[in-house]
Amino acid sequence: MPIPSLKLISALRKTADRVEAGARYEWGHMAHCNCGHLAQTVTEKSGAQISHAVKHTLDEWTEHANDVCAVTGHPVEDLLDALMEYGFSRQDVQHLEWLSDKRVLRRLGENIYLERNQRDDLITYLREMAGMLEDELSSMVLLAAVKSSQM
Repeated sequence: MPIPSLKLISALRKTADRVEAGARYEWGHMAHCNCGHLAQTVTEKSGAQISHAVKHTLDEWTEHANDVCAVTGHPVEDLLDALMEYGFSRQDVQHLEWLSDKRVLRRLGENIYLERNQRDDLITYLREMAGMLEDELSSMVLLAAVKSSQM
C-alpha cells in the first residue's frame, strides 16, 4: 500500500478529477492508462511527454515495474521514481494498473468488481484509495498527538 501523504492524496484526487472531466483514457496506451494518468499528475508532464519517455519498450506499466532496472537511466525510470517519491512502490504501480489492491477493494464492498480498463472504475478506485490514505494519515497524526500528550 502506498505511504500516506497529503501530496499523494491530492495527486490521486487530481488524477480522478482530470479523468472524470474527459481526459483521454485508453488502458492500452502507456500515457493514458491508469498509471499513465497518475504519472502525468505527479510529473506534470503531458501524455505526449509520458509516451515519449516510455517509447513503447514494454506493453504495460506492470512490465516496467517488474522488468526495468533502476540503474539503466532509461527515462521510464524517472517516471517510476516520481511515483515512488509520492509513496508508491513498484507493487503499488501494478495494483493501480490492474485496480487490484485488496485493501482498496475491501473498502468498496464485497460485491464490487472493478475492470482495469474502465474509466469510471479507475475514478472510483483512485478516490477510494485517496480516502483510505487520508484515513490512515489522520490516524497517524492522532496517534502521534496522543503519544506526545502522554510525555
